[in-house]
Amino acid sequence: MHLTSDDRKDLLAIARTAVYEKLCQREFTVGASRIRGNLALQSGAFVTIRNQAHLRGCIGYVVSEQSLAETIAEIAVKAATQDPRFMPVSPDELDEITIEISVLSQLELLTDLGSIIIGVHGLYLEGEYHRGLLLPQVAVENAWDAERFITQLGKKAGIHDFHLHYPDVQVYTFTADVFNEKSTGQRN
Repeated sequence: MHLTSDDRKDLLAIARTAVYEKLCQREFTVGASRIRGNLALQSGAFVTIRNQAHLRGCIGYVVSEQSLAETIAEIAVKAATQDPRFMPVSPDELDEITIEISVLSQLELLTDLGSIIIGVHGLYLEGEYHRGLLLPQVAVENAWDAERFITQLGKKAGIHDFHLHYPDVQVYTFTADVFNEKSTGQRN
């Protein structure tokens, strides 16, 4: 999926409006007129909320059966109010937060550690008892190489001695179209 700059701006506006309405204790639904073109397609996505440089929430879906517009509205609210690592975003923070969206590509099975391109690939681990995902930007933000990226993915999924060919676990790569309010000129 190739998102246009208008698509990105629309998704960020949907996310911010959904969070605003939730914090004001009002219902929000994405109107049918906003579910068009790429925004009508189904895709996995994540919404990350920061206040200054501090993470305030990040939630998403690897795959979704809703339109991208509806998925973004839902996960934006969850990132702001239901990330168990943080207190919910308060109405007083609305002017201070920045929203970032990552729209995911299809998953591809990873068989060779050398095929991971840092800054391009994200990683998803799935097994009977373990799941974990790291977005492409996480490796860059932490200056990880491919081996460290895989190790950290395992830790996130609860496997502390993880390696690529761990039994009964599959690792997938994906790419993401990552954009935020600052990159689109919607926030200062």
